Amino acid sequence: MPEYLAPGVYIEEIERGPKPIEGVATSTAAFLGETERGPLLPRLVTSYGEYLRLYGDIFAADRYMPYAVKTFFDNGGIRCYVTRIVGEGAQPPAVELSGLTITALGPGAAYRQVWARILPGSTRGANGEPVGFRLRLDYWANPAHVPDDAAGIDTAQPLPTWSEDFDDLSVDPASPAYFGKRINNFNSVLVEVTADEGIPLPAEGAARLDGTEDGGAVTSASYEGSPDLRRPTGLAALDLDQFRSVAIVYAPGCDYTTAQAVVRHCERNRYRFAVVDSEPNQANAAGISPRDIVTDTKYGAFYYPWIYVSDPRSGTRKKIPPGGAVCGIYALTDTNRGVFKAPANEVVAGAIDLEYEINQATQGVLNPNGVNALRRFPGRGIRVWGARTMSSDPLWKYVSVRRLFIFLEASIYNSTQWVVFEPNDTRLWARVKQTVTLFLRTQWREGALFGVKEEEAFSVAVGPETMTEDDRRSGRLIIEIGVAPVHPAEFVVFRIFQKTQEAKS
Repeated sequence: MPEYLAPGVYIEEIERGPKPIEGVATSTAAFLGETERGPLLPRLVTSYGEYLRLYGDIFAADRYMPYAVKTFFDNGGIRCYVTRIVGEGAQPPAVELSGLTITALGPGAAYRQVWARILPGSTRGANGEPVGFRLRLDYWANPAHVPDDAAGIDTAQPLPTWSEDFDDLSVDPASPAYFGKRINNFNSVLVEVTADEGIPLPAEGAARLDGTEDGGAVTSASYEGSPDLRRPTGLAALDLDQFRSVAIVYAPGCDYTTAQAVVRHCERNRYRFAVVDSEPNQANAAGISPRDIVTDTKYGAFYYPWIYVSDPRSGTRKKIPPGGAVCGIYALTDTNRGVFKAPANEVVAGAIDLEYEINQATQGVLNPNGVNALRRFPGRGIRVWGARTMSSDPLWKYVSVRRLFIFLEASIYNSTQWVVFEPNDTRLWARVKQTVTLFLRTQWREGALFGVKEEEAFSVAVGPETMTEDDRRSGRLIIEIGVAPVHPAEFVVFRIFQKTQEAKS
């Protein structure tokens, strides 16, 4: 209670009634895989063009990250975190140039195709001397086009694939033009620059980044990553609080051992869902059983077969895994309808063909095994034609039901942290109940819950019916929430009969 010592009028702000529960994001994806270049810490990307600038282009026939990101955005994806995977021991290349240490954003042979030049700044002082320095970075995607020496940079043909020009830089940390502020923190998509404190204005010079250590082969352990807070990588990096918004996790074209690691990550996190591809060249559809080859889980869905797209560079047909497009369809469905709508019966944008044609009889084998098929329908295009998880538990067999519960649980968890350490009495019970009730009422009205009446759609109980005296004295507040989720109409049956005209008397 505040103290009132002097006479007067006092205005106080108090809190009463429920606090709002804000629904969490459900369409943010995290993609894990090998890229041409780029940082190891997950990085938010909101367009395919942004991905190309930071991570490079297609660089190997069996690396599918660029295709996955492109099909994600083509199919309605809005934002994704790209998590670059490298082999053990990989180190970024660096070069010492005029007192500056220029280090690539990540490991990879592609950074050997970067030339760094220090030139005089454009702005001159009263004595005609430059007041700062200029850092010019030039990158060629094709190593055959990289000039052998600095003298050939300006006349090189073809021109650099990507160039960055930072002019009038300062070595004074207090200056707004300080090179650390202007270049680092992803203002450059190629390098970071550091230097000892108090260095003089750098002299002119040029150097090519070198000394990179690409590391060993990428394995399932590479995807699991390192939890080292100084340099977290892989799935371990996604556990950091700054990536809490990630709801979908996908590793394009990975093997089943890696897929198991992705699923385990989602199961531990509880608020994430895995998208898993079949392996390519699986002609025997009857032999595909994700519960046997991956795992029996309610936190993931399995998609078959692979699709053909037009290669964004050459225009030729390219066979790629379907998961990138599926993640985009998840995001599109969440945005247009809601997480409670099954992400199925949607056209796969960009798909021009399927690796294998799936008919009704074949899907009759796949569907009970938890395999979601992509099928071609005459006049309707190629569509996702399945919405099941990999779980054998009938309560959790639908993707939309599992993801709806993830949404509800994460939203309630994030928005009720204020309850911790509040007095555990009837006033708190009433306030919490009202808070949750208002949130679920909104979901019911939007169509996420089944029932004509509110009491048919959900229930919220808190008090003596959910807690014992021992619970209360032990500091436990227990709220029981029951919800009736809507289920997709997977089997639509029209029963038609012949109606005969009865004779009139």
